Amino acid sequence: MSFTVLVPARMASTRLPDKPLADLCGLPMVVRVARQAARSGAQRVVVAADDARVVDACELHGVEVVLTRVDHPSGSDRLAEACALIGLDGDDIVVNVQGDEPLIDPALIRECADLLARDGQTVVATAAHAIHDVAEFTNPNVVKVVLDAQGRALYFSRAPIAWWRDGFASGVQRLSDPPPLRHVGLYACRAAFLRRFPALPVSPLERLESLEQLRALWHGERIAVHVSAERPGPGVDTPEDLARVRAIFAAA
Repeated sequence: MSFTVLVPARMASTRLPDKPLADLCGLPMVVRVARQAARSGAQRVVVAADDARVVDACELHGVEVVLTRVDHPSGSDRLAEACALIGLDGDDIVVNVQGDEPLIDPALIRECADLLARDGQTVVATAAHAIHDVAEFTNPNVVKVVLDAQGRALYFSRAPIAWWRDGFASGVQRLSDPPPLRHVGLYACRAAFLRRFPALPVSPLERLESLEQLRALWHGERIAVHVSAERPGPGVDTPEDLARVRAIFAAA
């Protein structure tokens, strides 16, 4: 089973400007992400950049990169263009690794690709892990997912789901058993679906929750979910996150 990792790298981050080029112990973050992803056994790792400075940084460090348009409304649109640029289509498996996840577990990337390859009835595979903290469960910035008997997603939400009717009657004091699941923003997709996804009409639920994956469910597609025993390493969204991840790399 072969697969390609695509790493979208967008310079216009509001909370951390020029984020793909943020220094992590001597290397730009996007290069760290690409090198980490390469450890998954991917056939190719390609950065999908929107700025010539990212292209230059990747080429300097031997990372394959393509320059995409700057006006894409979402990361999925950028990846669809990248698939076309490098000739991926049909049943080719593409794993979307976010460009701000330098500590992503290579084994988790592989697990998502393997899950999609095994499940011929789904066009997307993603990941989740158990939530053990009440504050995390009630945090709207933490996306939750509930599954069916086959381990496929029924729904994703920023709300605390599944809601334990009796246990949460007086507020969320403790979590249910089995515990709720946090969605991890890592996606394996079949290239044909990734290329047509941007043309699908945006769903009302996607607009309401600001979650792109709800568009796939709305249009009747199935999403397989790998439940990881471990939570992934921290991503980088803010200057505080960057300092935390720098400290991890410095201590390694």
